Amino acid sequence: MKAIKKNYKVAEFIRFAMVGFFATGIHYGIYLGLQASGVKYNIAYTLGYGISFIFNFVASNYFTFKTNPTVKNGARFAGAHIINYFLQMTLLNLFIYMKIPNNIAPIFVFAISIPVNFILVRLSLKKALKK
Repeated sequence: MKAIKKNYKVAEFIRFAMVGFFATGIHYGIYLGLQASGVKYNIAYTLGYGISFIFNFVASNYFTFKTNPTVKNGARFAGAHIINYFLQMTLLNLFIYMKIPNNIAPIFVFAISIPVNFILVRLSLKKALKK
């Protein structure tokens, strides 16, 4: 029984990583595309974050955790992402202030914020899964 639970958790983590990888790719791709179109970096970053958030929520429910999206789950998920969004915006502006190019700065942001987001989302959805 322990082996089955362990394998399930490993598979769940792999699915979580896959969704996160695609969500980050969507976010960064939209950010770069909007930047190339002349959109200011804060707006481009926010739009990319918003679109990737929608993908992430749907994929996390249906693919990663095999749950149905609910308003309660959505609120928990959004709460975790609001904290993460402000962390990312702070870091983005800090790195750009430090003269890291606009197109490279998000890579540094992702390196810091993805582990934080993993913990926040896991805690928020774990509470939802326990109930």
